[in-house]
Amino acid sequence: MKFGVLVFPGSNCDQDTYNVIANVARQPVVYLWHDSEDLAGVDAILIPGGFSYGDYLRTGAIARFSPVMQSVKRFAAGGGLVLGICNGFQILTESGMLPGALMRNAGLRYICKPVHLRVETVNSPFTNQLHKGQVLEMPIGHMEGNYFCTAEELARLEAEDRIAFRYATPGGETMVAANPNGSLGNIAGILNETRNVLGMMPHPDRSSEELLGSADGRTIFHSMVAALASH
Repeated sequence: MKFGVLVFPGSNCDQDTYNVIANVARQPVVYLWHDSEDLAGVDAILIPGGFSYGDYLRTGAIARFSPVMQSVKRFAAGGGLVLGICNGFQILTESGMLPGALMRNAGLRYICKPVHLRVETVNSPFTNQLHKGQVLEMPIGHMEGNYFCTAEELARLEAEDRIAFRYATPGGETMVAANPNGSLGNIAGILNETRNVLGMMPHPDRSSEELLGSADGRTIFHSMVAALASH
């Protein structure tokens, strides 16, 4: 199986994400340039964190029009796995591949720190190696991570078991004090209707090796590998 990591002007986690696939998940991986529609025959796509196109206008607002994202949308529509991390999540919402929007953090400050998140569903290609209710530790680094959607969209996410992760205490409680950015319902990650696209603000790419302080993130990539292997 082959993974592709998108690279935009301003991406700064593309090498972290590439490293996880190559050296932790130990799978073939290539970079995919923003200005090309060629996906190089990959089986899964990773949209990394950073500041695509300098975050001009809004986070992800310009990246949504890039040639590579047109191919990514077709890829996802055909069932391909797509994981968007941090800026990647923002790009997915701007592209209409996930509902809602990522607004400025409550408090209007950039936040960079470890957080805890609770696994809300294992029914996805990204969480099949996890346990429902499991608490993971990962870092965040964002200014616009405050997830918002309409009441109707939130009800649908809940009813369809499409909330993948919520910010929580180390004990798994989803209280306001555990919410770093004001995100609606403590939401840290969501799935699309067909469950093959995941967007999340915390960084599994920065928490996949013990030397980084946490290796909890690697299970998300191992889940993707297991899902691809099963097909």
